[in-house]
Amino acid sequence: MKFARLKRVALRALPFVLIFSMLLAVLFFPKERASSEAETRVVRIWNVDTFEGGKGSRTAFLRSVARNTEKKHRGVFILLESYTLEGAEDAFSKGEFPDLISYGIGLSAFAERCIPLPYPSTGGKVGGACFAAAWCRGEYSLFSLDGFDGEGETVISEGGNNLPVLAAAYAGLKGERMEASVAFHAFLSGKFRFLLGTQRDKFRFEARGIAVSTKPLPRYCDLYEYISVLNAERAEDAFFFLDELFSKQTEEKLSSIGMLPPESEAGVRLPSAFSERSALGNLSEMAERGEDIKNIDKFLKTV
Repeated sequence: MKFARLKRVALRALPFVLIFSMLLAVLFFPKERASSEAETRVVRIWNVDTFEGGKGSRTAFLRSVARNTEKKHRGVFILLESYTLEGAEDAFSKGEFPDLISYGIGLSAFAERCIPLPYPSTGGKVGGACFAAAWCRGEYSLFSLDGFDGEGETVISEGGNNLPVLAAAYAGLKGERMEASVAFHAFLSGKFRFLLGTQRDKFRFEARGIAVSTKPLPRYCDLYEYISVLNAERAEDAFFFLDELFSKQTEEKLSSIGMLPPESEAGVRLPSAFSERSALGNLSEMAERGEDIKNIDKFLKTV
């Protein structure tokens, strides 16, 4: 299993991670450090959306970060491309990989190529080392047109590799699962009193001028967008980009795409960034058949 092999690599590499991280901090992070190389170095970044975002485009957001990086580091050119999950997996099967990749859960074929990162990111840790750093996140919420007093039927919106049925289980809710746009319209038509959805639904309501009551569901979240470095030879230039991506200035702009900073409250459950789709499917089935939450907990990480 790819994840198990990555864990063995992490355990062997762990004694060197601290030294590696310190070197990165000294060599790569100072913003005033300009490249001594005159030639252009191309850094390839892929963005793969595996779950619905908020509004706008995460690829466009990353491109703006790339342009800011290029302005600060002469000679660095960042080529950022958007891939579907299927397109990325097809490229991997042909031996094609980018230097960095931005992604959500359900895409793990590149896991063994990841190098350690000096960031605290629970979902991206393997064997004590971080191989995937979350740069933004969404959130699950329960929506209602008439408040939350009393009972009613719930529709669960599904729109990617994320597992809203687990968000429902951790909130003590059950409901009918539907594709995101179908669930949204079924809720508006009055077929369901409650909608369990994400940040995307929040902006669907706003775009239509519909006032709704919103109750965040914070106990479980898998709506994290991660980034990993896959090419050690491009590490210096890759960390120029990551320095910009994780800056306070960039974090303050996340609201422009309807996403939140990656930090979560303590106690939030989440799957590994490298979870394979088969494992996610098993978790979904456990929640659907009403498996005890304590059993589901065993397969998740806790912030």
